[in-house]
Amino acid sequence: MATDTSVHTDNASQDLPQRKDRKVNGGTGHGHAESTEAPPPPADDVFADLNALRLDPATSLAGTAEVLIHVPVRKPGRLEFVRTHANHDMALATSIFRDDEERCDYLVPPRIRPLLLGYLKPVQLTATISRQGVLFLWPVPLPDPDATGAGRAQAWGDTARQAAALARDAWLRLKPDMDLGSYRAVLAEGVLPDPIWPEKTLQELMRIGFKDRVIDSADHPIIRKLRGLS
Repeated sequence: MATDTSVHTDNASQDLPQRKDRKVNGGTGHGHAESTEAPPPPADDVFADLNALRLDPATSLAGTAEVLIHVPVRKPGRLEFVRTHANHDMALATSIFRDDEERCDYLVPPRIRPLLLGYLKPVQLTATISRQGVLFLWPVPLPDPDATGAGRAQAWGDTARQAAALARDAWLRLKPDMDLGSYRAVLAEGVLPDPIWPEKTLQELMRIGFKDRVIDSADHPIIRKLRGLS
């Protein structure tokens, strides 16, 4: 009987490593360290490398160029500081028709001006830029020999011309003063950098600014409306 007992003991001891191996293979044994590495991301995972998505300011705008497609024709807003172009070639004395209903200005060539006598406004179209870099054409009023009335009415045009001249060298704001009956020129108190002007001629600016707004024939809708034909 003693012999049988020892034999059973030896067989039991031989089975122990096999059970241990089964535990290791099952992932619960202590013979090997369990792997904690995350599985690799899929090949098409766009978020795998965030550095590849990072924006580089030095190259983000490389190869791009802004195209000027809109040039407003207006006077400066009373809250914006502006400069006018110092080059006298960037201003032109001409005539415009102001449509008060639509609140827009039309360019009138010389051959059409006789058809609009009494409706034209002599202005100096002046290239102007705001502190925000908005480029526009300022129709600065010119003295009108055919205009009726003087004094208070002419003061608005006189002070606008003075402000436009000052704005060639300094940032200023055009402030209307109803009690005074004229504009006030408010100079910027800070030391502001000079504007960066786009490389555009006045001809190019006018072509953009007056696109579809040139009264070039007697059949133009504006003239037809003034004659009661439409």
